[in-house]
Amino acid sequence: MALAASAFRRYLLLLAQEHLEFRLPEITSLLSLYGGQFSGEQEIRVNSPFWILNIPSEEMAWGLMKRTVCAKSIFELWGHGRSAEELYVSLKNFPMDKMLPYLQSDSTYKVHIHTFNKTLTQAQKIKKIDALEFLPFKGRVNLKNPEHIFWILEDYGMDPNNVPEEPFHLYFGRWIADGQRELIESYSVKKRHFIGNTSMDACLSFIMANHGRVKPNDVVYDPFVGTGGLLISSAHFGAYVCGADIDYNTIHGLAPYGIREATRRMGSHKETVKSAERSTESHIFVSSNYHLSDIFFDLLKFAAEYLVMGGRLVYWLPIYRPEYTEEIIPRHPCLKLISNCEQMLSSHTSRRLITMEKVKEFKDQDQNSYLLDGQYTPYRGHNSFREKYFSGVTKRIAKEEKDNQK
Repeated sequence: MALAASAFRRYLLLLAQEHLEFRLPEITSLLSLYGGQFSGEQEIRVNSPFWILNIPSEEMAWGLMKRTVCAKSIFELWGHGRSAEELYVSLKNFPMDKMLPYLQSDSTYKVHIHTFNKTLTQAQKIKKIDALEFLPFKGRVNLKNPEHIFWILEDYGMDPNNVPEEPFHLYFGRWIADGQRELIESYSVKKRHFIGNTSMDACLSFIMANHGRVKPNDVVYDPFVGTGGLLISSAHFGAYVCGADIDYNTIHGLAPYGIREATRRMGSHKETVKSAERSTESHIFVSSNYHLSDIFFDLLKFAAEYLVMGGRLVYWLPIYRPEYTEEIIPRHPCLKLISNCEQMLSSHTSRRLITMEKVKEFKDQDQNSYLLDGQYTPYRGHNSFREKYFSGVTKRIAKEEKDNQK
């Protein structure tokens, strides 16, 4: 969206301190879904709960908060400083014509104080609110059901063992909307009728849907659907969802599944001899070994061929951390890498949420041109990650037993 810098308005985003690496791609994806682009006023402190964003309109801010599970609230930012004095100067410089509609005598309001990494007494809070008496509030205070809510937000840093007397950053703004954090509880796997031992938790499921920019009437397909956890979030956002899985018992809620299961694929006897040949005979399907590298080959090729232009592929890539380099991320000429976020599983393993977008129409010559041999090597061999995972688990158990004997 090409807009002059003056057309943007400053907003403060208050983020949840969970899945930190996933927050920026989620916010960026959602802004692009509504026709905007990510634009921070200053360098984003990735681990901070406070981000200042430039957003074209309040409607776009509302749209963002109707989807995000990484952000708690958003505010129209009226003032910001590194000290109380800087904050007051910033507030006095905020355009009065933008303030007045929310300070009228026939309106009601309240002021809320939020501190990160410090707890204030009620007396301290009242003192900070009273210090804002220079603002032209003309309405009546209503603590239960105000028309307008204003927030003072203070950032005391990330170190709980070294909390400063004064905050590093102070913000004042008008509350606009809250995010969708309640979805994490309402769709909790604890409330599901059936789950497997690796059913995706609700928060990550909604993050995946947001990274994929899923919107109403989209078609979302999960080729490894399991118990269906990843499709629930997409359906909540109005998509048509479908999926497939090799395990009949899992789909029908009869047995759990997980990393302990070896990777397999289904195919006819003739397909195992020559997969290129198609036949109506002997189509009784059999299970065969399915290398991890082949899963990614097929997944990227399928996405490149069948996604609509601008459609997204979102998937988890298991990683053995001592051997990880960015070069092993599977690539395809039709797909652009959008984001790559890590979730730690153990000291030696993790999984990375990979988001890719289709930017080029699929051609026949793209069938097998998307992964170099150098990238393919780390995933050669049946269940290499699975074997390394259990090798690490075995070593950890042995170390714990040795430590316990001391």
